[in-house]
Amino acid sequence: MKLKTILPILLCWACVATACGKESPTEAPVVTPEVPGKGDVTIYVTTNSRSLDFAKKTASFNNKPSMSPSIITLDPTKRYQTMDGFGAAITGSTCFNLLKMAQADRTKFLKETFSETEGMGQSYIRIAIGCSDFSLSEYTCCDTKGIENFALQNEENEYVIPILKEILAINPNLKIIGSPWTPPRWMKVNNLTDLQPYNSWTSGQLNPKYYQDYGTYFVKWIQAMAANGINVDAVTPQNEPLNRGNSASLFMGWEEQKAFVRDALGPKLVAAGLDTKIYVFDHNYNYDNMADQNDYPIKIYDDAAAAKFITGAAFHNYGGDKAELLDVYNKRPDKELIFTETSIGTWNDGHNLTKRLMDDMEEVALGTINNWCKAVIVWNLMLDSERGPNRDGGCQTCYGAVDIDRSDYKTITRNSHYYIVGHLSSVVKPGATRIGTSGFTASGITYTAFENTDGTYAFVLLNNTNESKAIVLNDGTNNFSYDVPAKAVVSYQWKK
Repeated sequence: MKLKTILPILLCWACVATACGKESPTEAPVVTPEVPGKGDVTIYVTTNSRSLDFAKKTASFNNKPSMSPSIITLDPTKRYQTMDGFGAAITGSTCFNLLKMAQADRTKFLKETFSETEGMGQSYIRIAIGCSDFSLSEYTCCDTKGIENFALQNEENEYVIPILKEILAINPNLKIIGSPWTPPRWMKVNNLTDLQPYNSWTSGQLNPKYYQDYGTYFVKWIQAMAANGINVDAVTPQNEPLNRGNSASLFMGWEEQKAFVRDALGPKLVAAGLDTKIYVFDHNYNYDNMADQNDYPIKIYDDAAAAKFITGAAFHNYGGDKAELLDVYNKRPDKELIFTETSIGTWNDGHNLTKRLMDDMEEVALGTINNWCKAVIVWNLMLDSERGPNRDGGCQTCYGAVDIDRSDYKTITRNSHYYIVGHLSSVVKPGATRIGTSGFTASGITYTAFENTDGTYAFVLLNNTNESKAIVLNDGTNNFSYDVPAKAVVSYQWKK
């Protein structure tokens, strides 16, 4: 049969199927059948039931303008932030689990995750400077007093660096941000009044007399990673600076961080000829309910001598609301925003994809981007089926973006955070610009549009409703339609 004969039949079938609404619970949601054609648009679809599990689809441009009431029109004249990328944290625990896998299995997973041609193309990762609460031990890279004793340790040399090299071989364009959980203990004091030595991994404050040494510590770490072929794009001065309770931690209020960046870290990076970016804060939207720490990054920016070294601020979502991102942006639109950590776990029903895919896509992925974030990074890429390895005093209730079965180190369960990052990274490439849209809106429908640097458009949409939605996208030249299943995330990419 000729295409002209087939097309009306298929379209009729789609209408009948949608109208009947007699899906079996085990069947895939009704999706517009793929008509033989050019496949102008590449589409990835995930439903919260996994009936469609990052399924690759195509659609073709319509021959005529659409009169559908659910048209969304892209407006590339409205331009917002450029995107740096999307990914997860490559912790010591993640690397331990990956190295337990057979080489062929690990390579397959890493390609599926990071390859720009054979996988999701995840493009931005976070690593710890020294240990984190998902390390194999507590340590820093200078545990013997004296900055001349700096050296990468076993966790970097045997776990993190080998995995990073494998990932970079797959995606050499990967961006990396580093964050310390604690400085060397010999740099810590109990408080800034008594200045008594504080020989503990947990809490304490940075002794101002060691600001210069600690700035050198960052420089040495960046240079040591570079010597191993690993370029660090950015750092934060301290992970969760208002959290005293983590297994490795340091309290660093905004006044301390301002002084450290202004007087030590910033000048040390410049003196070393490093263009490594600095993102301040790296903690929760609500500033851990500490009134004197509200607007933490803004207070640092108000010091011009500090602000000149700072690219922007990083945020987590363990407290408060993403609206804080917009507030910070509006106060200092010249500074960037990135999102650097969120986790799923036992406390938020983290293995329940039915709930988490919807909530995490709305709040974390699209929610942060639509409030000016240039990057979205979730917590551990991979934990095992016992939520580890982890450290006493750290998070022992976290799940990874994926979990690997500890009984075989082969069977992988993909959780919501893997999907939300993948739905962004698969179509939105580093350097893309978020652009405007107009037209169809509805409760439960969240989306954002992008223009990539390679001459393509990207569009990511969440349908958090109980019915499929016949969405039409129009870029001003071409338009196409696709029935978005109920409770689904859909990513689109097409050439202009």
